[in-house]
Amino acid sequence: MKSLANHNNSTQNPMTKNQSYTIRISLIVALGGFLMGFDASVISGVVKFIETEFDLTKLELGWSVASLTLTATLAMMVSGPLSDRYGRRKVLQVAAILYAISAFGSAVAPDFVSLVIARMIGGFGVGASLILAPMYIAEIAPPAMRGRLVSFNQLNIVIGISVAFFTNYLILQLGELDSDWALSLGFEKWNWRWMLGLEFLPAVLFYVGLFFVPKSPRWLVMKGQTDQAMLIMNQFTNLEDAKKQINDAIRSIHEEKDKEKVKLTEFFKPAYRLVLIIGVVIAILQQITGINSVFFYAPMIFEQSGIGTDASFIQAILVGLTNLVFTVLAILFIDRLGRKPLLLLGLAGIALCMGLLAYGFGDATYELTSESVKTLPTEINQERLAPLIQTIFEDDVSFKEAIRESLGEKDALAYESNLITAAIQMNPTLILVGILGFVASFAISIGPVMWVLFSELFPIHIKGAAISFVGFINSLISYLVQQFFPWQLDTMGSSTTFLLYGLFAALGFFFVIFVVPETKNKSLEELEEILIKR
Repeated sequence: MKSLANHNNSTQNPMTKNQSYTIRISLIVALGGFLMGFDASVISGVVKFIETEFDLTKLELGWSVASLTLTATLAMMVSGPLSDRYGRRKVLQVAAILYAISAFGSAVAPDFVSLVIARMIGGFGVGASLILAPMYIAEIAPPAMRGRLVSFNQLNIVIGISVAFFTNYLILQLGELDSDWALSLGFEKWNWRWMLGLEFLPAVLFYVGLFFVPKSPRWLVMKGQTDQAMLIMNQFTNLEDAKKQINDAIRSIHEEKDKEKVKLTEFFKPAYRLVLIIGVVIAILQQITGINSVFFYAPMIFEQSGIGTDASFIQAILVGLTNLVFTVLAILFIDRLGRKPLLLLGLAGIALCMGLLAYGFGDATYELTSESVKTLPTEINQERLAPLIQTIFEDDVSFKEAIRESLGEKDALAYESNLITAAIQMNPTLILVGILGFVASFAISIGPVMWVLFSELFPIHIKGAAISFVGFINSLISYLVQQFFPWQLDTMGSSTTFLLYGLFAALGFFFVIFVVPETKNKSLEELEEILIKR
């Protein structure tokens, strides 16, 4: 009996070892997703401070945020071909170096231009990580584990967003400490520099970790190194499965070589009109409902409700946690409930929550009183505020304009949060509920569902070109939202801005009802029959 037990253990342990090794390697590679989420969202805590330090216009402030998206989009276009030539691991290591350079360069940036250049360098790392981390994990994972392991990367992106919100708040709190070590490190003086520079540590960890990651077996097959590919694949799964996967990779690569490359113009033929419309509208809809205005400017939005800087950073942490929880729920329910029900549920939620935000900000009034003025920082020239006392302003735009005329552009900007807190009459809980409801609605629906839809809607022979095209449209709209959001708040006001986002969501809801098919449990051939008009 003893020898039989030993024999059973010996046959089971290698598989357990394979799984453990696969998970470990996937987690290292998924650090790229963490860095992407962190790098994209950490700027949310920075904008308040760089706006005054560098005396930025609202469009310049938008550019400091959105510039990263432009280089990320470029990197998404070139990282695939570069990884085919040099290898997935090597390009990911370059991405890790770019993250580290960006973090250090952003932290020490002497001026606005230097900061933007450093952020754009990080954008190349973001784009490469977004494409290559899930690609590498998919190429090493046994089929039975592939879905879960690839989802590590998406989950890590969301965790990175949450950690960025948390560390921003932590650094803000460290800046308020009177202890010698906190003062010597300059957490108060250099708060935004610490926020951006902190990314250097996980970037170095990612770079070092990649030395323990083997080359992609599929890439080795592409390069004709099938024996080495087999040895590496055998580390991730049993010998029989490893042989099957390597043989499948060889066959797939030969088939790809035999196929003619599909031109993008193929996508615009009349037969594909319906899938083109669905793809483009969903790509636009995912971004034009304002998700990146929340992820990239969360503390700024919360400050507009008059809760103050500290509370706005705490509430930004709740945004990250809500996003994390509902992304996990989306992963759990997308195959059970289907794509269309989740889309409809999410878009209805987005429209309602944006309507709530529009109502909350629209109902607010602003009035400085003799008592509220006493709570303002002593640095503010209160004599210059005297003409505004007891004057009621019906919207945030007119109040901010009056403050600028009284204090001047620079002081009005520096103390905007304090002045709003002293003057505003509104229910800030409405704003918190609206923002968290919006993030939850997005995270369980159009956020993750869009990419699943894209993988199912497009016929196989145009899929690569089609996804590249709609992905580019998605990135372009994301850039525009980030670029113009500060300007929108300043010129149109919070209420009108969120009302517009809500209207886009409502239009999207009806588009999904009447145009978008349910793709759950349908073969790609069935979908092609429904969508392609020959």
